[in-house]
Amino acid sequence: MSVKIAAVQMCSGIDPEANAEAMARLVRQAAAQGAVYVQTPEMTGAVQKDRAGLDAVLKNEADDVIARTASDLARELDIYVHVGSTAIALADGKIANRGLLFAPGGARVCTYDKIHMFDVDLDNGESWRESAVYSPGAVSKLANLPFGKLGFAICYDVRFPELFKTLAQAGAQIISVPAAFTRQTGEAHWETLLRARAIENGVFIIAAAQAGVHEDGRETFGHSIIIDPWGRVLSVAGGSGEAVITADIDIGAVKAAHDRIPNLKNGRAFTLEEIALFEGRR
Repeated sequence: MSVKIAAVQMCSGIDPEANAEAMARLVRQAAAQGAVYVQTPEMTGAVQKDRAGLDAVLKNEADDVIARTASDLARELDIYVHVGSTAIALADGKIANRGLLFAPGGARVCTYDKIHMFDVDLDNGESWRESAVYSPGAVSKLANLPFGKLGFAICYDVRFPELFKTLAQAGAQIISVPAAFTRQTGEAHWETLLRARAIENGVFIIAAAQAGVHEDGRETFGHSIIIDPWGRVLSVAGGSGEAVITADIDIGAVKAAHDRIPNLKNGRAFTLEEIALFEGRR
């Protein structure tokens, strides 16, 4: 049995209220097309690189406008609404880059805090220190939904295949990768990494992305994408601006991929031996 799922592409600004309105409009578009699960990008609530500006709009989860709007949409539309992530104030004064999944009826059924922090210096002069702002998560998550088992990842997590393998070996059939990829890294690696994670693990990948030039000056790559367990691209958006993409997915394709290439079962334990080469010997 197939179900329709959707990824919505956004170009979030610095105002969470405006971003919540944009999210609601796009989620309603996806639901009108028949989607039973809709995913939004990383940092749906605010793309804001200025720490003082982020602090000024930061809320705890109970008071967050994105969480509240997503819950209302799930209830109104009778669908699963997955906020790819938004910044959430923690009790200890730190911030989580948190994904939130809401079920039909509006209940929040799962959260996931991004594990791997984007601490990089790119050769175009961009420098990012996500760990200076956000508290990394330490728990991977797997949610049992009526149409399949959903594993959670966010953006930079995609470069850590052990997370995806752990989820797949635990039974994940779909893995979400909402993102705000930079244009430079997106052009180089976005689709390649996502298709690799789908192929390695025989899972569907759903990756809603931020896209375009944002109010805070950064530029994100876009190209939200849905990929099947054989690595085939089912749907993809463009590189700038809002979009809604959908695909009909059949979880039976996961078993078919595993039956054809059973690498998750064929893995073997091994040890590493380092060979010492002595100076002057050939």
